[in-house]
Amino acid sequence: MKFVTLALGLALVAGGAEADTWRMAHKMPAESIEGQMFQAFADAIEEKTGGKIEVQVYPNEQLGSDDAILEQLQLGTVHIYPEGDSYLQKWLPEMKYVGAPFLFDDREHWARFMNSDLVQGWLEQIEDEAGVAVIGESSKMVRGPYRVIVSSREIGGLEDIEGLKLRMHPDELAAAAWRHLGAEVRTLAWTEVYESIGRGIVEAVNSPVSLVEPMRFYEVAPYVARHNEFPQGLAYMTNAEVWSGLDEETRAQLLEAYDEVAAEFEPKVSAIATESLENMAGEGVTYVELDTAPFVAKMAEFYADLDAKGELPEGFLDAVNATRDAQ
Repeated sequence: MKFVTLALGLALVAGGAEADTWRMAHKMPAESIEGQMFQAFADAIEEKTGGKIEVQVYPNEQLGSDDAILEQLQLGTVHIYPEGDSYLQKWLPEMKYVGAPFLFDDREHWARFMNSDLVQGWLEQIEDEAGVAVIGESSKMVRGPYRVIVSSREIGGLEDIEGLKLRMHPDELAAAAWRHLGAEVRTLAWTEVYESIGRGIVEAVNSPVSLVEPMRFYEVAPYVARHNEFPQGLAYMTNAEVWSGLDEETRAQLLEAYDEVAAEFEPKVSAIATESLENMAGEGVTYVELDTAPFVAKMAEFYADLDAKGELPEGFLDAVNATRDAQ
């Protein structure tokens, strides 16, 4: 499938001197750790390319919500959209399984899985068929660094999930998984969560811990419970035609910028998470670390059932187990 790329102005061919302006869209507050990370990547691109590429950053869904931005990404009117890898399921449903809840042992296991032939093959298919490529290795860009459930009522274990009105992003696997765990799932935009909890439309939301404070969720949901639902990275999605239109040197410069920003922000994300929890504790927030063994056990039944029905992607569990055993 071919996509018309609008107003690309690719002056980056050999000998081109005119600067090219790219647009990066994201949904996070500019002052959040992720907002800072995205701006740092934009700045690093301009620095590494000697000003050949200037990246304008649009936070807080200024250019639209997920579906609108993903369409603009295909058209080339948005050049970079950093989000979780599972958003790529818009073009390949199998990608939702990179965020399979309560399946991966730890972040290292997940990173090996993300670099497996299976997942890399999925990414190549998306690039070929949908015209969307991913810059770098998304597992290097740490989000979180771990996931929590933020709620308006206390959650101390699996038994408290029963009947919980839980906000979910548009992901069929995640929604089915949390229904299996007992929640009443309601799909809402990320920017609607605060008001929806305040109005009682939902009682809880799953979130990277580092985003709870900047999104002010704790003001309406003062209970934060770490559950390590799944490890997270950030896929810096880009228009494949734009990416392939860059010369090798420029692509290498962008990848160098990517790796440097990923290395810089990994410890910052952890530090911000710790600081954020301390700040919220001072505001009366209760934080606990859940025993996730019951979650893992219940979800094992879920995956076994999908496997028995032939509904899992071919080779998925094999890849999960193979990367689990890797040393």
